[in-house]
Amino acid sequence: MRNLALLALPIAMAAAPAFAQDATGTVDIDGSVAGRCLFTVPNETISLGEMALGGADTNAGKLDASKVNGRSATLKGWCNNAAAGMTVKAFALENTAAAATGFTNRVDFTATATANSVAATDTTTTDLAGDTATVGLFTGDVVVDLSDADAGNALLVAGTYNGSVEVTLSPMFMPPV
Repeated sequence: MRNLALLALPIAMAAAPAFAQDATGTVDIDGSVAGRCLFTVPNETISLGEMALGGADTNAGKLDASKVNGRSATLKGWCNNAAAGMTVKAFALENTAAAATGFTNRVDFTATATANSVAATDTTTTDLAGDTATVGLFTGDVVVDLSDADAGNALLVAGTYNGSVEVTLSPMFMPPV
């Protein structure tokens, strides 16, 4: 009888339910952030004051370049993309009054913007923006410096002169191949 019970044991074990088994499912989560650049301080003003040399010599009335050169303003911005770029477009200081022979109503200069230890430059003597500089991922100051002021050694026409510098931050700059 005992032998019969031992023979029946494997059959009973085969008919018994299997032990419970753990199973794991996974929920994947994804999202994205678009490449962006933003100026948090987008505008500043550089007031040059009187731009002409005083006095009574042959230089009186001509551009005092020291009034322009070395002047700067600080914008603040950021880019969240490692491929971000920055360009600069400088617009000459101009007076709307007509300029007779020997006079000028235009002061040209070079503008350099520096962000993330990278500089982009443009001069007012060209119509296009300067070359794009890769600034990459950064947040902080964008310092705009003026230099190389020139009025062609002419006398400046009296009146108000207005110019500007546009700095553009682009999140998806692709360098030329």
